[in-house]
Amino acid sequence: MKRLLGIILVGSVLTATHTLASSADVVTASADHYTLRQETTSKLTPNQVWQKLIKPESWWHPDHTYSGKSENLSLSAEAGGLWREDWDGGSVFHGSVLLANPGKQLRLNAPFGPLQELGVNVVWTITISEHEDGSKITFDEIANGTEASKLDALAPAVDFVKTEAINRLAAN
Repeated sequence: MKRLLGIILVGSVLTATHTLASSADVVTASADHYTLRQETTSKLTPNQVWQKLIKPESWWHPDHTYSGKSENLSLSAEAGGLWREDWDGGSVFHGSVLLANPGKQLRLNAPFGPLQELGVNVVWTITISEHEDGSKITFDEIANGTEASKLDALAPAVDFVKTEAINRLAAN
């Protein structure tokens, strides 16, 4: 877990020095709350994005896993389904599906990484829509905790991870 937090924090520094293809924003941030939004376009159709989305092992960066291997991720894309990671000798619940609308929207209760051990509530909505000859993908994330969570300090690192994720999801 310390490795994961370190990777996230290093990533937030990299975000400040590199321009990313997608639009990313820490919309609001305070000690007990943040709202994030990332948007990008893809040449993939909405259905192709959906098929890739529900296989996080194909697009989630291995540096942001507990096992160091994306192939250990799985997602059951139905209400109540789980985004989990299983490896020899361990497993972790990353989130649960609140809404699955194939080709259009996936909403998760998803306190990934250090947010989980802080007891933070996180809702992550992934919206896919038609755009020109492909798709527009939008990530909206709302996190609520206590002032002790210091979410304003974590928001840039989470924004980096989600920006990296949306770019990998959108790639052909």
